[in-house]
Amino acid sequence: MKFWNLPAALVVLATTVPAFAHGEKPHTSKPEDRAISTEDKAFGREGDPKRVSRRVSIEMSDQMRFKPGSIQVKRGETVRLEVTNAGKVMHEMVLGTMKELQEHAELMRKHPGMEHDEPYMAHVAPGKTERIVWSFDKPGEFYYGCLIPGHFEAGMVGRVVVR
Repeated sequence: MKFWNLPAALVVLATTVPAFAHGEKPHTSKPEDRAISTEDKAFGREGDPKRVSRRVSIEMSDQMRFKPGSIQVKRGETVRLEVTNAGKVMHEMVLGTMKELQEHAELMRKHPGMEHDEPYMAHVAPGKTERIVWSFDKPGEFYYGCLIPGHFEAGMVGRVVVR
């Protein structure tokens, strides 16, 4: 009987050590040394932090609003969006077209525990600040919204005008 306990103990030890080595960072962290995504979206692409031309502060509140509710950027401008959660509940900021945000909000209602991490998203715990570096290389009107179930529907949406 003791012979079988040793292999079981080794399996437990082998699978436990990597879990502790992971640390306390959430899986949704954005390491500074990772490659910048080259994926083009209708509203631009992930920006190079070394090419940021401007910083824009955006505050989220439990009143289900973004402040400011609208921002303007120049076509080709790379902006660091500093997103602060001034509320007491989790909020997020997701960039996209209105159609994409509406579709994603619907998906989030069906799967509220869904986890994802894209360069155009910032999940922000109460009292914390996260950053999105984005290059707005296409003109148009785009949006940012909190897609946590109920927040988008309550009006937690803002507008980006790219000229």
